[in-house]
Amino acid sequence: MQEIHIIGGGLAGCEAAWQVAQAGIPVILHEMRPTQRTAAHTTERLAELVCSNSMRSDDADNNAVGLLHEEMRRLGSLILTMADQHRVPAGGALAVDREGFAAAVETTLTAHPLVTVRREEIVTLPPEDWDQTIIASGPLTSPALASAIQALTGEGSLSFFDAIAPIVHKDSIDFAHAWYQSRYDKGDGSDYINLPLDDAQYQSFVDDLLTGEKHMPKDWEGTPYFEGCLPIEVMAERGRETLAYGPLKPVGLTNPHQPDKKPRAIVQLRQDNALGTLYNMVGFQTKLKHGEQLRIFRKIPGLETAEFARLGGMHRNSFLNSPRLLDPTLQLKRRPGLRFAGQITGCEGYVESAAIGLLAGRFATAARVGRSPCLPPLTTALGALLNHVTGGANPETFQPMNINFGLFPEIDNDRDERGRWLRGRERKQLYAIRARAALTEWMTQ
Repeated sequence: MQEIHIIGGGLAGCEAAWQVAQAGIPVILHEMRPTQRTAAHTTERLAELVCSNSMRSDDADNNAVGLLHEEMRRLGSLILTMADQHRVPAGGALAVDREGFAAAVETTLTAHPLVTVRREEIVTLPPEDWDQTIIASGPLTSPALASAIQALTGEGSLSFFDAIAPIVHKDSIDFAHAWYQSRYDKGDGSDYINLPLDDAQYQSFVDDLLTGEKHMPKDWEGTPYFEGCLPIEVMAERGRETLAYGPLKPVGLTNPHQPDKKPRAIVQLRQDNALGTLYNMVGFQTKLKHGEQLRIFRKIPGLETAEFARLGGMHRNSFLNSPRLLDPTLQLKRRPGLRFAGQITGCEGYVESAAIGLLAGRFATAARVGRSPCLPPLTTALGALLNHVTGGANPETFQPMNINFGLFPEIDNDRDERGRWLRGRERKQLYAIRARAALTEWMTQ
């Protein structure tokens, strides 16, 4: 049987390749690294996690991304399987040892008898004889391929900034100030390292963020930020209290060194590898110059002598105006058989990217064997996300978005037995119950 080509070996491309191969169709996965590197990747591994090592909440009853995790597990997702096998403590979140995770994805894929990985850059649109192709080249698509896509679509690629948080060596943290605890003792209750700031330290930290020297290439000026991954100094610019109510909120935690004194803010570090030797600074994605990061972050109590495995940085992400350009099966309207998947479609987040890759792989497989692709119901997380990027969003104002319950159709019966409106967790649980039933029915079709 003729193979399906997939361009890009990130989460979406790897998931798409797995779905195709598991269906008995040969697949050729094209990955340009190490022949051509990007501004953000540091290895040549497939499925390298560039920014955080967290896939966010794993709560399938009360959180839309947790529900998406569950749906993908039920559909045999490679990315979720490897994430589960390489998870590290993160409270209620699914976080992974990034090196172990990427190595496992690559090993599993390359061992599959129907998967061929070619290390080469694709610089033009796929030839016509690649009649079923998925472009999952991600937000860092190479300039040559991006230009070819733009020429075909007639649309200028929209762009936004994405930022990377620093990673700290645990043995360089001073535990005379730090302690282990998860907010509200979720997970194992001790999944994060916490560093408290009193009011004077917090105000000084905000001042340093506002005045610190930033790095911003000239050709990126005017490009909007993605709201879900704002640089920490941009959050500070929005108001001096923004960080204290955001990633540094001092709630659900008690400082054992000073149990009677409530901190003004708390910096949290999340485990980044299975050995527990590296910790990611939560919410500290930044465009500060490296020297400024060292100066400012080492003022945080407990990080005075911190050694960094990686400092923060920024790169530009690009994506298509998918609601205008793609059909409901992720196929380019102007060229049947050419599909897009992952962040290049305008979804945001590791799991969302892999989910769109999963669907693209299934749709391409159906087309290869002559079946009409079956769309997941809108009431599932997969269906809600797919609908958003292929028509549910307004093309005039389209911006990347994480999965959330606001993308789902409203619940018809959302009152309790006494006629009260259901809100908060109870309402979210109704969405999850409805989604599970809809997915079960879809999987039997």
